[in-house]
Amino acid sequence: MLLDSKDIKFDWQAAKFDLPDPDGKSYAIDELMGENGLLIAFVCNHCPYVKAIISHLVEDAKILQEKGIGVVAISANDYKKYPEDSPPKMKLFAEKHGFTFPYLIDEEQTTARAYDAVCTPDFFGLNSSGELQYRGRLDNLKMGHGENRVPELVNAMNLIAETGKGPREQTASIGCSIKWK
Repeated sequence: MLLDSKDIKFDWQAAKFDLPDPDGKSYAIDELMGENGLLIAFVCNHCPYVKAIISHLVEDAKILQEKGIGVVAISANDYKKYPEDSPPKMKLFAEKHGFTFPYLIDEEQTTARAYDAVCTPDFFGLNSSGELQYRGRLDNLKMGHGENRVPELVNAMNLIAETGKGPREQTASIGCSIKWK
């Protein structure tokens, strides 16, 4: 089912989490936070919207990381019903696409619920104080294709890094619904 991310709640304090990657290493939000903020991307392996934008997301993540912004991807899908999103396949997906950031498992779906995540991809841009400043789309392209790409997420995160505040005008991300248990 196609969904849009919800309206942004500016300055909402990000919920704490401590989630494992497919190898069992745990990551807490505090250690993922960069000096200039954090991008949290709720994604999965099987969603056609994620597949369409994943190369741009990986490129954009590298730009953000160079600017002191932490990046993390989280999969909250029920992987027992959707085996393509299982931890071993998450690891392969991250390797295939060259992730330079952790890809974490939200098996109990508590983090996705705490963030009110609704779709994949769903992006949450936090300032260095952990306050929500961006909940928009990656860019202006349709399914990763088109000309004259405007990297809306990178532009927003740059503004957040410089000012602590995100742009007031944001376009919701579109994607597949999170597969809830």
